[in-house]
Order: sequence, then C-alpha cells, then structure tokens
Amino acid sequence: MVVIGSLASMLATERMRGSSTTVSAARAARLGSARALMLAGILVPMLNAAAAERPSFRTDEMRGGERLMAVSCADAPAELKLAGEWDVLVTLKKPRALTATVHVAPPESVVVVAEKYDSLPQFNANAGGWAKGAQLRGVRAQETTTPYLLDPDSLVLRTGHEADAPLLRRGEDYEADLAWGTIGRSSQSTIKETQPVFASYRYAQLRIDAVVLTRKGQIELRQGEPRSAAPLPPAVEKGERRLANIWVPGRVSRLGPEHLFPVLEAAYPEPPKPKPAPAEQLLPKTMKKLRSGERLRILAWGDSVTVGTFVPDWERNRWQEQFVARLKARFPKANIELRTEAWGGRNTASYLAEPPGSPHNYREKVLAVKPDLIVSEFVNDAGLNPAQVNERYGKLLADFQEIGAEWIILTPHYVRPDWMGLTREREVDDDPRPYVAGLREFAAQNRTALADASRRYGRLWRQGIPYSTFMLNSINHPDERGMKLFADALMELFP
Repeated sequence: MVVIGSLASMLATERMRGSSTTVSAARAARLGSARALMLAGILVPMLNAAAAERPSFRTDEMRGGERLMAVSCADAPAELKLAGEWDVLVTLKKPRALTATVHVAPPESVVVVAEKYDSLPQFNANAGGWAKGAQLRGVRAQETTTPYLLDPDSLVLRTGHEADAPLLRRGEDYEADLAWGTIGRSSQSTIKETQPVFASYRYAQLRIDAVVLTRKGQIELRQGEPRSAAPLPPAVEKGERRLANIWVPGRVSRLGPEHLFPVLEAAYPEPPKPKPAPAEQLLPKTMKKLRSGERLRILAWGDSVTVGTFVPDWERNRWQEQFVARLKARFPKANIELRTEAWGGRNTASYLAEPPGSPHNYREKVLAVKPDLIVSEFVNDAGLNPAQVNERYGKLLADFQEIGAEWIILTPHYVRPDWMGLTREREVDDDPRPYVAGLREFAAQNRTALADASRRYGRLWRQGIPYSTFMLNSINHPDERGMKLFADALMELFP
C-alpha cells in the first residue's frame, strides 16, 4: 500500500500519458468531513433469536414452520458495543461466555490520477445528481453513481495528463456535483465539446465486514471486499457462525452504533401457512390451472425493477423468472406462459396516459394480452397516498375483473434511506411510505392478493444486512438477492 502525500506530488511523480493511475492509501484523515448516512441507533438486548449459519439445511427451501423453528432455536445473538473509533467489543453469552474486541479497518482512500475523459457534456443542473454530467469512474454504480464517496476537496481537472498542465476552474470552465461525482462543461466554458480533460480525485468505497465465531471457538473479524456499490459480506465457512456484520459506508471518520448489525435471525420468519392458502382463496382460477396443467398466462407488469435487465443473468434472476421457476417446481403439472410489460422510470399513471399505438399503451399492452394472472410491481407509484391508491388501483381492479384476470399486487422494496424519510438502516421493520399502507388497506378491503415484499426488506437488518447493499445502482435497482425477496413474497401466497 502506498501512502500519498498530496495529489500534486503524485501528479509530478507519475507523469501518466493518456491514462489514469489509481493508488490505495489508508488515510482516513484525508477523507474530509464524515458523512452520516444514518442517525445513531441504540443497542438494546435483542429478544429475537439469531441463527447460526448451519450447513445442514438451506433456509430458502424450508417450510414456514421449519424456518420459524430454525430461527427460534438458534443460539442467543452476540452483543456489540463500540470500544473506540474503530474498535467493537463483541460479547457472546451462549453456547458459552466469550468476549473479544475486534478492530475494523477504516475505509481506504483510493487516489485517481489523470483519469482521461475524451469529452465533457454540458452540465445539466436540473437532472438527478448522477446524470448532471460525466460520471467519475471511481464512484460509478449500475447506471448511476454512489453519492458521498467522492472527497469533495480532492477534485482537480486539467487539460492534460501532466502535473503542470493548465488547471481548469470550477464555476468558470466546468461545474460539478460533488455529492454524486459528476462533471460537465459550464455554460461559459472555453472547453471545446471534443476536448479531452483529465480528472484527479480521491474517493472511498463501501464495505461489509463480518464478525465470525470460528470452528475453534474464537471471535474474529473478516474484512469484506470494498466496492462502489452493492458490496457483499465475506463468506462464512462450514462450521462457522456469523455473529454480526459491520457496515462501512464509504467516507466515515469513525464507527457509530448505526454501523453495527448483529445477526438476530437466520432468515425472514415465514408465517405458518393458513388453510386454505391465500392463493386458494383469492386466485382460484390460477390455482386450478396450476394443478390441472392448463396453460396459465402470467403478465409481470411494472417499472424498471420489472424490466430488470440490469441484473446479471437476468433471464433467470429477475423476480418474475424466479417466481415462475418456483411455481413450476411446486406444481409439476404447471404450464406457464410468462410475459413482461415494463417501463423504466414510469408508473401506473404513465401507462394510463399513453395514447393508442404507444409502445406502452395500457389497454393494448396490459388488458389486450388477456392474462390469466397479473402481477404488478410499481415502486414508482410510491408517491401515492392511500386515497390515491384506492382511486387508481380501484380502476385497475375493475378493468382486470372485466377481462377475467386475477391480480397480485407486490409491495415495493426499500430504496435509498433518504428517499424514504429514513435516517438509518436498522430498526426499520415498518415501511414509512403512505403508499405501502394504502396498498395493504386496498388489498384487504377488496380481497386482492398482496405479496408483501416490503416486510421482507424491512427485516433485512435483523439478518445483519443493510438493505441498501442490495441496490446495484445505490438507489433502487435490487440485485438477484433483492429480486429473490419478491419471489419469496409471491410464493408465500401459494400452498
């Protein structure tokens, strides 16, 4: 690891031609002011049992009662307490008393020198932060950037790769969104449209570390791989137990209680399956076709999350593909035709407003398909209040009943905490969005099937997972693990 004294000296030393040099340096003091993603939580004695990561079963294959038993029979959770800026005291009472202090490495500062951009677009101050200009490559996520990773005091733009190349001035030659890490030409800029520029800057990455009880009965910290979006927790080997995860969300100057995620439960506690199951009560036509082998046409209808092509191996990993594959496994005679109608960045109102002949006209692309079962996912409807849900979704229900289609409403996943009015990713079981409350009320009052994925997202913290780490774009595009939560919620309805 190379310790960087200053960007200026690094530029003078490297003298890179037409390329960039990236150097890591564990210099937390150089990261600027700390960013508080979440307000401090209070560690309380956890009454919910945590699950050991046992190799003898897979929780995603268990029935509801078996999973509840696995969760409730686990050893007591570990207690975590801050013992310094980067030290955590871990106490385990069962199966035997054990205490250890683990040291968490501060986030590394990644230094980028003379990163070449062949041209700069005009800076668009009215766009979302990630879309205002060219995206600095170090802080890129899927389609977007991850905010607050860039050290705002470190950004330097020059006309060449040399250390003494002319310096470009922010506010005159270019503008920048220093939170989201985007740059563009200012309206009065002398930079030509096709003129290359060279950016130097520092940034930090996201990381999840794991506190593990080893096979030898020792508590150790296992460091995760830093990423600019959707970091994964380190693997736990057979015979080991994950006690907690430590969330290092980029540029932070010290750990807070909001970064400690003790494992309180192995998986979402599936409720006991009622008899008859919800699908048998609310989706009788669908159930009949699943059991008889008659063709069942399912329409997945939604926004970009239903488009889902941002997920690796999307033909298998989108929520609708996972759902249909599991239906076929559960109902061997099932003859399912899956169709997808989805429109990124839009909502149900967008569909209803499209004129005939449009690629996303509601009557032509949804109703005219004559689906047997419609499964809708619209996180972009999240601005609706319960009264608006009742009005809008009441119209949809009437239309679906008219064509003889049954309907499952998916509640949305959690998105960026600040977009939901949240200040943390712990203790977030209850979705604060009025839209979600409206969906639950509407489904109950109209005997409409509801697959409540929101509840599953709200409990991820109990499994030691900050839910934002499921977002490939650091905003609202879930990875295959997040897509699985939708499929889990859908399968909960079926016997």
